Amino acid sequence: MIAFVRGRVAAVGLTSAVLEVGGVGLELHCTPDTLADLRTGAEATLPTSMVVREDSLTLFGFADEDEKQMFELVQTASGVGPKLAQAMLAVHRPEALRRAVGTDDVKTLTTVPGIGQKGAQRIILELRDRIGSPSLAASAPTQATSTPDWQGQVQAGLVGLGWSAREADRAVGEVAPEAAQMATPDVARLLRAALRTLSKA
Repeated sequence: MIAFVRGRVAAVGLTSAVLEVGGVGLELHCTPDTLADLRTGAEATLPTSMVVREDSLTLFGFADEDEKQMFELVQTASGVGPKLAQAMLAVHRPEALRRAVGTDDVKTLTTVPGIGQKGAQRIILELRDRIGSPSLAASAPTQATSTPDWQGQVQAGLVGLGWSAREADRAVGEVAPEAAQMATPDVARLLRAALRTLSKA
């Protein structure tokens, strides 16, 4: 098990980053918020979780241990795999997920693509006693990502999460008014908004 990765950020993509460790480039799949904090050429340390399949070894990287633990915990619920767990963290921070489970907030969980009402109820039932209580600390503000082409980044991020190009284009159009109100488009925030739009369709 690889508990964390420390190295130079060689590349930052739309759904993953590459860290150079001992001359080897390791690809880590990350949430938009985690990717927004990475800078190419800078040193970074990311807690990681490895998912082993017959035909693949996939590393997921996280902003902190709390995000990693939530990623692994939600997968103990029936029907939640790595892809859905990452989608949950792409839409909601760990504290928001704890609050949703602890307060039986089905509506919040169903804003995650791939989670319907029955799935949300099952997740709440199975995780309520294990997920812990939300803290009173306020979530840290999302760091804005400066980009002249937020539309392309959000569209590619949605496709990377399994949506079709047509669905992604429609979602980008839905969040365009929100982007127009930002001095600098926040790609992570816009991607979460686009995911919420798709979940309502």
